[in-house]
Amino acid sequence: MCTTEQKPLFRDLTAEDPEPEVTEIESLCMNCQSNGMTRLLLTRIPHYKNVVLMSFSCEECGFENNEIQPGGAFAELGVRWKLRVEEPRDLNRQVVKSDYTRVYIPEIEFEIPSQSQKGEVTTVEGILARAVAGLTQDQDTRRLQHPEAAVQIEAFVEKLQALKTLHKPWHLELEDISGNTFIENPEAPKKDQRSERTDFKRSKEQDHSLGIFTREEVTNGDSKPGLPGAITPADPSQGCYERLAADEVLQFSTNCPDCNAPADTNMKITKIPHFKEVVIMATVCDACGHRTNEVKSGGGIEEKGVRFEVRIAGKEDFSRDILKSETCSMSIPELEVEVGGRALGGRFTTAEGVIRGCIEQLADAPALHGDAPLDSKGTLKKFIEKLEEVLEGKRAITLILDDPAGNSYVQNLSDDPKVYDDGVKVTHYERSFEQNEELGLNDMKTEGYEQDTP
Repeated sequence: MCTTEQKPLFRDLTAEDPEPEVTEIESLCMNCQSNGMTRLLLTRIPHYKNVVLMSFSCEECGFENNEIQPGGAFAELGVRWKLRVEEPRDLNRQVVKSDYTRVYIPEIEFEIPSQSQKGEVTTVEGILARAVAGLTQDQDTRRLQHPEAAVQIEAFVEKLQALKTLHKPWHLELEDISGNTFIENPEAPKKDQRSERTDFKRSKEQDHSLGIFTREEVTNGDSKPGLPGAITPADPSQGCYERLAADEVLQFSTNCPDCNAPADTNMKITKIPHFKEVVIMATVCDACGHRTNEVKSGGGIEEKGVRFEVRIAGKEDFSRDILKSETCSMSIPELEVEVGGRALGGRFTTAEGVIRGCIEQLADAPALHGDAPLDSKGTLKKFIEKLEEVLEGKRAITLILDDPAGNSYVQNLSDDPKVYDDGVKVTHYERSFEQNEELGLNDMKTEGYEQDTP
């Protein structure tokens, strides 16, 4: 019996795979209206994401066009970045921007609208250089036909060029509704003092521009589909939380988050003693071998946020169970490090597992690979060495877990379930307006909402 080897849908270009799968599609040439050929290649950019490379060529007129598109899904939330550019190394920060990234420099009122440029991996200086190249592209013709406009553009280009001299600090603001924009932190793993990231919930119009529609919008209120091919939420009638048995493991088909090949996800609800029910999901890809584990809270957001201060001074502290939700941030004061909730994702592990997870993520950081002389490379290596000293019991730290949603948990080693042992300090607090805004609670209406329904 002959079996075909299953390969990842998106895979790296290596010497072991000398003949990548290229899809060829006959396409219309927009230059001469003849038929040309479009070639599609699905591959991966190391330490970034899956991408689709598209190359068009026409044998009739010789016209060629190359393009790159993301091959992954949109993020759940949009993202805003605000960078204060003060030093020359800020100009060398790597920037990943998608097609939906809006660029704005308030000091000179300069804006690059969303979807006006293709996505790219560049630097802060590269953004300025591309803007200058675009403005000066047709200056020779413009000086003859529209001399006044040419003078104004030259004056504005001088303002853009002056930003590179850094005589005065200036700000670079990026807004991406797809959530696929990133600015490098040269001080990693320490907190970036000049860069600020804010996640936001997309509006209905922004969802529509990404091709995301609700089920009611797609079906036009009836059972007939209104927008074929649009992205819609799952049908609630196909699954219900109350229908899941306590000992039942559900399996459903999905796509691998790494190579996008078909895979299966196992899901089970379990009860953590003295806490609450949680949903554990695990995905294993047979094509590329990628494994992922994720934990979701089985209940809603708690009335108060919770902050855990866990003392890790020896190997006996490593076995303490920890449930870290996606909304839980983590910090280690002794190492001057602070990371957001989505850095490690939601996971049910131990104190040792949290530290090892940090080491594994930092070891795969782009700054540690390649030949680029990045300032953060040495800092990251030293930080990883300090975390390894913690695992060896040579360094004591305090692991601080701060969860505004209150859905994180740290095991109590005391005999009394209501009183924590000396190794853990627990603080329950009232959330701030900003924290409620990030959790989407300020706009939530739980009483009298029937009156607002048309």
